[in-house]
Amino acid sequence: MSQSLFISETFSSRQGEGKLTGQESFFIRTSGCNLRCWFCDTPYASWQPTGQRQSIESLVQDAQAVFADKPASHRHVVLTGGEPLLGAAIEPLCHLFHQAGFHVTLETAGTIQRELPCDLLSLSPKLASSAPDAKQHPRWHQLHEQRRMPLNTMRYLIETAKDHQLKFVVSDRSQFDEIQSLVEQLEVHPSNVFIMPQGVSIDDLDAALPWLQPWTEQVGYHYCDRMQIRWYGNRRGT
Repeated sequence: MSQSLFISETFSSRQGEGKLTGQESFFIRTSGCNLRCWFCDTPYASWQPTGQRQSIESLVQDAQAVFADKPASHRHVVLTGGEPLLGAAIEPLCHLFHQAGFHVTLETAGTIQRELPCDLLSLSPKLASSAPDAKQHPRWHQLHEQRRMPLNTMRYLIETAKDHQLKFVVSDRSQFDEIQSLVEQLEVHPSNVFIMPQGVSIDDLDAALPWLQPWTEQVGYHYCDRMQIRWYGNRRGT
């Protein structure tokens, strides 16, 4: 029987964050998440997960159709969410994409351990301030805190990926020490760390630039401007 995943959306776009910024890619967004960040910009894949089940074979076929006229070096697929590691079928899906000659980027919070081939692990650890309001969402606040920082799982994912990057969403200066401590604990080189401003508009990005970029560059990290927002605005399918 064919394996399937709960899919929120698939689309072709340019990667807007991290090492592969600007790379034309086919995005597969799974629906469902084991965390509940208060600032989540894809609530339709977390707080109110919507979508439909799709076989892993059909997902590969959809990606192949997009890149039918492209050389193998241009075949990039991004598995994102929600939390793509929730579904067990993510493992055979990654194997199918590798067999088909795709470069696979996996965007994850790093809370679930899986055995899968990955060309670029894009790990986004959730900082202490990411939890939802304890009064409004007491159950999810507790679950979020319990799940968000399994360091051994994150280390395993980093060690087994061909390449990796850490991405942090930053809303204020109080998070700087926590970020540096986590980078050290995960033993990630500063050149693999990307700092992004929290926000969903160009005004948000511009407001963060004067105070966030200098610190980012001072400690040897990369400033990541979330280019998909500048290119397309805050909307689905980008």
